[in-house]
Amino acid sequence: MTWAAGETDAADRPIALSHGSRLILERLGVWARIPNTPIETVHISHPGFGRTVMRSVEHGLPALGYVSSYAHIVQQLAQGIPEVVQGNLGDWQIGKDGSVVSQLPDASPLRARLLVLADGGANRDWKYRRDYRQQAIVAEVAAERPQRGVAWERFTSEGPLALLPHGDRYALVWSVRPDTAASLLGLSDASFLAALREAFGGRMGEFRGVGQRSAFPLWLRRGSFSPGSRVLSIGNAAQTLHPVAGQGFNLGLRDAWELAQMLLDVRKDEIGTDRFVARYVRRRRADRYAAIGVTDFFTTIFSNSVPPLAAVRGAGLALLDACPPARHFLARRMIFGARALP
Repeated sequence: MTWAAGETDAADRPIALSHGSRLILERLGVWARIPNTPIETVHISHPGFGRTVMRSVEHGLPALGYVSSYAHIVQQLAQGIPEVVQGNLGDWQIGKDGSVVSQLPDASPLRARLLVLADGGANRDWKYRRDYRQQAIVAEVAAERPQRGVAWERFTSEGPLALLPHGDRYALVWSVRPDTAASLLGLSDASFLAALREAFGGRMGEFRGVGQRSAFPLWLRRGSFSPGSRVLSIGNAAQTLHPVAGQGFNLGLRDAWELAQMLLDVRKDEIGTDRFVARYVRRRRADRYAAIGVTDFFTTIFSNSVPPLAAVRGAGLALLDACPPARHFLARRMIFGARALP
């Protein structure tokens, strides 16, 4: 049985999937039914000297990643869930028989061997919080000269700017200071596209159209893997990351896959025990902290305009481009996680 908080309709927004996530969705039998746009090349740059390019052909893969609709992904996965109970989780406690009892207002308590929090963690007590003092502006834009299969990551003085191919348009994720975000949201479409052209450059010519724009604040938040006995948190309920490099959803999907494999591999009476929970925490720790470390490093180092750091960043990107083994190492971990395994 699955408990769903609030509405079951998922926001229809573009989301980046790694090739590793595609393999998981293929094993679940839903990938063929999810429309997607492949990312065959990732172009990473910043103003001035230095850039690097990652290509799927270098890794023997059909694509490095894919852009799809979050709503489509949720819809296909939900078809395999036998029963859904809606409601907002109030609290939980351990019953006399050792099981965890979930309390939902105006509903009978749900009793289980293990409670998995996968609700995004909106009401969690986070062990660590870091405010990046940035907001991400998201929208879909059209370009004069789109380049098929190419995703762009442009580091600006205020934060990373990503353009991901999504059908015949691009999904924009533009991280800027809160005051800049407010200003950009208040511009006309033409003025907004001109500002985007100035920040991104002319690789795709002029930007010719933009959909609805919105913004949300960016945080690094980390909670406990196990906030209580017989309780695990996964995905954004365990950690929320900066969107740079598109790691958040993919990390959460690996969390869920690892847990599902463990549930299939143990006897029913072992589910939710201290030993089971400790094993899950141990198996997910490296992947979790690697993803946090990489996204936090990129955000911190590349989101400023200090001249000495700009020179170091440019040299680092140039060296990465000139060193295929280093580029391969980084790409595989972005694709498959810290263990670099599909």
